[in-house]
Amino acid sequence: MDLKNKKILVTGGAGFLGGHIVKKLLERGVPKENIFTPRSFELDLRKRADCQKAVNDRDVVIHAAALTGNVELHKSRSAEIFYNNLIMGVELIEAARQAGVQKFITIGSATEYPDNIRLPFREDDLWMGPLEPIHAPYTVAKKMLLVNAQAYRKQYGFNAVHILLTNMYGPSEHEDGGPIPALIKRIGEARKTGETTVRIWGTGRATRDFLYVGDAVEGICLVTEKYDKSEPINLGSGFEISIKELAEIIARLMNFDGKLDFDPTKPEGQPRRVLDTARAEKELNFKAITDFEEGLKQTIKWHGY
Repeated sequence: MDLKNKKILVTGGAGFLGGHIVKKLLERGVPKENIFTPRSFELDLRKRADCQKAVNDRDVVIHAAALTGNVELHKSRSAEIFYNNLIMGVELIEAARQAGVQKFITIGSATEYPDNIRLPFREDDLWMGPLEPIHAPYTVAKKMLLVNAQAYRKQYGFNAVHILLTNMYGPSEHEDGGPIPALIKRIGEARKTGETTVRIWGTGRATRDFLYVGDAVEGICLVTEKYDKSEPINLGSGFEISIKELAEIIARLMNFDGKLDFDPTKPEGQPRRVLDTARAEKELNFKAITDFEEGLKQTIKWHGY
């Protein structure tokens, strides 16, 4: 699919991921007037009528809008997170089908994988066990959009694709979005105030696979252009690092020589997470290219440190 002549809806276009998707589409030659990024105060995507307005006369939908954030948000607003993410996706995909949209991309999450399955996480293992409980309302809602996409492809021949996206990081992600901006904020505040200790949730032993947002949006565009199969597809770096190691790198890059104090009484989510990237490499020739420390430097710089 050549995107240059397509009219594209990007939901969540004012957010961290959505904003970078729009930038990447422009770099790929999609005219600005062909990219539609309605804000939530303009169109409420939980309502069918607003979804119909959003997809009207669109060729492609990249559904990046989501209610998500850090562990605290997922614990305190679990019902909203489940309802909003499920209903937005369900209503939007039905409106897109009815409108004759050519392709629908759902941005799912690596949290859809069960706890404690073999590493790295392979797409074929997605249904091999129960989910991590703290994020379950979010991950079940996202996983149901994969089921939704597959059912619509089977019955209607609707070209809907589901991406399993790992933890992202990069410029413009705010501190409530994930561990990297949260750590940057805490260490930055400690430097400003002269504090010698930074408190961090969890043991620090949990591991994650972090993907720079520039690489992530390149992968999303490649999926939109080239991938037309019912099976979900991982987008990750394939690089596993513990939260303790991550915090130590950020502290070093920010010239903080104080103590990193991990609190094991606080939740830290899934014990280990790293994605197998073989399918993306085979189908898209996609591989993350941003050096991890260079990506962190760019992120720290954006936060003003």
